[in-house]
Amino acid sequence: MKLAPHLHRLGNDIVASYLIDVPEGITLIDAGLPGHWHDLQEELQAIGRPLSDIRGLILTHGDSDHIGFAERLRSEVGVPVYVHAADAVRARTGEKPKTPMGPARLGPMLGFLAYGVRKNAMRTRYVQEVTEIADGAVLDLPGSPVVVGMPGHSPGSIAVHIPAVDAVFVGDALTTRHVLTGQQGPRPAPFTDDPAQALASLDALAQVSASWILPGHGAPFRGAPAELAAAVRSA
Repeated sequence: MKLAPHLHRLGNDIVASYLIDVPEGITLIDAGLPGHWHDLQEELQAIGRPLSDIRGLILTHGDSDHIGFAERLRSEVGVPVYVHAADAVRARTGEKPKTPMGPARLGPMLGFLAYGVRKNAMRTRYVQEVTEIADGAVLDLPGSPVVVGMPGHSPGSIAVHIPAVDAVFVGDALTTRHVLTGQQGPRPAPFTDDPAQALASLDALAQVSASWILPGHGAPFRGAPAELAAAVRSA
């Protein structure tokens, strides 16, 4: 789905990833679930670009609902997969601490699980080879993505700022649709390793200049990152 010139979303408000389409090539942010491979193919066909135009895939963190088609893209197409060094093991193995589930409602939780089944969530392949990145790095990829460290949801959670499309991609640093309760609007994401650290990391988001804030779960947010950070804290 096209959000704005050169900016596209794969998936929906339940699980989303993103595609940046500029003349020098394509950068992907997150890889959703394995079944989103078909969404990727459809979006590329709609914009008339081949898989070979994808120069890199950046993971906002290493959780399974963000690495979906990453290994397929890496192994079959040769696209490098970038992840913060602190989440490299998580992306390669799935190893992570158990976290409290928190509040949930049966309907939204079953909807999340059912969507995962439809998109082959149980067939996730971990990423066999990753390129580790660090806070503050400007990656040599289309759009010149800037890595913004936002630890808390996981040790290596990041936001990705791409000034070329006036957007910052926040992964699970926050959510605008809680997958377990169905609540709409900005709020902390569930399954967060360190909730206090995640809230503190919103200070880094507030310093970013962008008008699109794009989460891994929930609707895109139009406005200033500082405004969204304040709304999450209020929630």
